[in-house]
Amino acid sequence: MALLAHERYCDEIVRLTEELRAAIRGADLGATVPTCPDWTLRELAEHVGRAHRWAGEIVRTRAAEAVADDKVPDNSPAGDDPAALDAWLAEGAAGTADALREAGPDAQVWSWAWEHSTGFWARRMAIETVVHLADAALAAKAPYTMTPELAADTIDEWLEIVTFVQAEGDREIAELPRDGRSLHLHATDVPDAEWLIELGADGVTWSRAHGKATVALRGPLTDLMLVFNRRLAPDSGRVEVLGDAGLLDFWLERTSFG
Repeated sequence: MALLAHERYCDEIVRLTEELRAAIRGADLGATVPTCPDWTLRELAEHVGRAHRWAGEIVRTRAAEAVADDKVPDNSPAGDDPAALDAWLAEGAAGTADALREAGPDAQVWSWAWEHSTGFWARRMAIETVVHLADAALAAKAPYTMTPELAADTIDEWLEIVTFVQAEGDREIAELPRDGRSLHLHATDVPDAEWLIELGADGVTWSRAHGKATVALRGPLTDLMLVFNRRLAPDSGRVEVLGDAGLLDFWLERTSFG
């Protein structure tokens, strides 16, 4: 699948963080995040800021192995003041984007995944922010919209993660059926935004394609992305499930990765 340009990912880290900051500004930072119930809104924001700084440190140092949290500079906001949290989020996103721009997409660095490059981290941090911006918006009861390119890329990346952890022997993925059943995602508002996920003898395979499937999920692209990332319930009324809804539910349960 075609990736977005490296510079676009860098820009989106900053832009999406600005939207996250706007979503939580004036909100109750002690409120529980419905889609991440172990976190308050403040803890969610701090998680995003720490993820940005951690990835930025990997890129800046051209790390050949994982960087320990205590080796990441300025890894927590100074005090409980919401204004300090806001400034800390902005500084972290800007610093990480600057490091990624300076490095370019092809520098070799450590990652936990299938690709060991700075380009991987630019995409990963942009999409990390796409999903957690949704969490923040839901908790703060703020509007949430996502550009089609990023919403589609978020689905692509999640499917890449599924196939990666499958190859690594993930126990939950191994529990998915291998009997030829399939899932189809079909965006109703963006042309050609469709995915076909097949559960065959060799495990999960997928493609950007139209096809008849055991279960189909239809709706606006942003809502498909939110369902696929377990941020919106399939029975929310914002999407349509056709066919074996139990298979979709089982997929969502087995692709949560904790």
